[in-house]
Amino acid sequence: MKTVVVRNIDRADAAAVKRLGALGVSTVHEAYGRAGLMKPYMRPIWPGGEAAGTAVTVLAHPGDNWMIHVAVEQCRAGDVLVVGCSADNSDGMFGDLLATSLKARGVLGLVIDAGCRDVKTLREMGFPVWSKAISAKGTVKAALGAVNVPVVCAGVNVEPGDAVIADDDGVVVVHRKDVAEVAAKGEKRQADEEGKRKLLASGALGLDMYNMREPLAKAGLVYLDKPEAE
Repeated sequence: MKTVVVRNIDRADAAAVKRLGALGVSTVHEAYGRAGLMKPYMRPIWPGGEAAGTAVTVLAHPGDNWMIHVAVEQCRAGDVLVVGCSADNSDGMFGDLLATSLKARGVLGLVIDAGCRDVKTLREMGFPVWSKAISAKGTVKAALGAVNVPVVCAGVNVEPGDAVIADDDGVVVVHRKDVAEVAAKGEKRQADEEGKRKLLASGALGLDMYNMREPLAKAGLVYLDKPEAE
């Protein structure tokens, strides 16, 4: 592994990223062909947090947050810091002091495939974090990693500048070159779902709306007016 910091990266279009954020993780994931969704163990440390920004990536080592400090300098307004680890880890590698530094630079949130602590303070700050675990276990600053290189975070390859969308449903990553296309597909999907939502609210059944009755019958589903006698 090269221990480097890449200072200049190409970021996804900010307006398109904002459109993705308005759609939410579930709709973006579907619009992206069900790609880019991080493993479900990545959970928000407090409910209701949302972030939609461009990735600044960190490759760190277990129990060592040195490179997160290095990465802060490379962040700018509208970014989301994404931290992958070189091996499985759940130590509390991020807390309120680092969050204070990131927030001062306009960073919208953190996604970390490790642990986080200082949850109460982070919630009060309004700084959202998605992490593998919550752990008070502290870290060291001893091993070099890298900043703004491709990393794997919770099973997803994340490249610097990719769009990162995170909410209560999890975290999804869209390659920076695909954001406009996915935003358009997601908005169309959202409009279609709004029409379906109105039909369902009026009492229509999904069975009829999605024309499920015939394929259910072909699959062998039988309706009985009363239980069969034993």
